Amino acid sequence: MQIKNFAVFLLSVALLIGAVNPSIAQDQPTPEQIAASAADTRQSVFKLLLFYLRPLVGMAQGAPFDAAVAEMNGRRIAALAPTIPHVFVEDTRAFDVETEALDVIWEDASGFAAKAQALVDNASAFAEAASTGDRGQTLGAFRALGGSCGDCHDNFRVDTD
Repeated sequence: MQIKNFAVFLLSVALLIGAVNPSIAQDQPTPEQIAASAADTRQSVFKLLLFYLRPLVGMAQGAPFDAAVAEMNGRRIAALAPTIPHVFVEDTRAFDVETEALDVIWEDASGFAAKAQALVDNASAFAEAASTGDRGQTLGAFRALGGSCGDCHDNFRVDTD
C-alpha cells in the first residue's frame, strides 16, 4: 500500500512540475549537447578506472603491498570495465568534442567490446590473486591487467605518450 501511495505522490509531483513549467518536457538536448555529454561520461568512467588503477601501479613499482587494497581495486575495475562499450554507444565523431577516441571504436564495436571484456577478466583474475595475499602472484597478475589497458589504448585511443 505504501508503494502505491508513493507512486501516486511521484506522479502528482511530476504533473505539477509539468503544469508549472511545460518547457521542461519540451526542451530536448541538441545532438551537439548529447555528444558532449557522452564524451564527458566516457572521460568520467576512465578517470574512475584510473583512480583505482593508480595504487596498483604504485605497488607494482615498489610501494608497500596492500593485498586488501589490491583486491578491492581489482574488483572495482572489473565492475566498471563492462560499462566501457556502453559509454561509447553514442558516436561522437561528427561533433566537435574533446576526445582521444579513435574511429575504430565505432567501426569495430565487437573488437572494442572484446578488449573491455579482457579488462574485466584480467581485473577479476588480479583481484583473485590479491585475495591470496601473495605479493608475487598478485604482481604477476598485474602484468595481464596492465597489458589489457595498454592493448586497448594501442588500438582504440589516440597515442598521447
